[in-house]
Amino acid sequence: MSLAETLTTFQASASQCDRLIANAHREDPGGVPVLPALDQRQITVAAFLNLFVAWETFLEESLVLLMAGSPTISGRAPVRYVVPAGIEAARCLVIGVQRYFDYGKHDNVRKMVAMYFEKGYPFEPHLSAINTDLCDLRTMRNASAHMTSTTQAALEGLAQRLFSTPQAGIDLYSVLTAVDPRSALGNTVFAEFREKLLVVAGLVANG
Repeated sequence: MSLAETLTTFQASASQCDRLIANAHREDPGGVPVLPALDQRQITVAAFLNLFVAWETFLEESLVLLMAGSPTISGRAPVRYVVPAGIEAARCLVIGVQRYFDYGKHDNVRKMVAMYFEKGYPFEPHLSAINTDLCDLRTMRNASAHMTSTTQAALEGLAQRLFSTPQAGIDLYSVLTAVDPRSALGNTVFAEFREKLLVVAGLVANG
């Protein structure tokens, strides 16, 4: 798979997540929701989790492709500090002696690209530019996977920062579907994060 195909796959996955959420909130001709509220909530949270996984996959595939010598879409090749024999060798190098490498831990991803490419190009400075957003995505991802007092407190803190008011007891669905105060277009929180990931993925892939 080329870097262009990796980007296209991520873009298609993001579009599919949009469709899932839109379909979950369809209404009949009388304006009555087709699906019950519980289904809407579960589908929306699942769509967010799908987006997060698609982003992790984009990071992994683009990283190993570039490590193995693939150029960016623009044709510019990064200066590599490692020269693995191929894609699978690159994967093994990233994992090292661990069982796996967690691409959801974005600080580790940034350290990795700094070690393997001069100035972290083409991942940097773009990952650093959205570091706070990536941390927020991780918080929401944790809330989607398991709700504990710790993940709930983190989600409430994120929501308070986003909406500038205390958000005791807020759930992930309510965060994702609320209008993001930072959005000039009136996007939901989900849509705003999705757009940022798409922009950064395009910048990384194009180089």
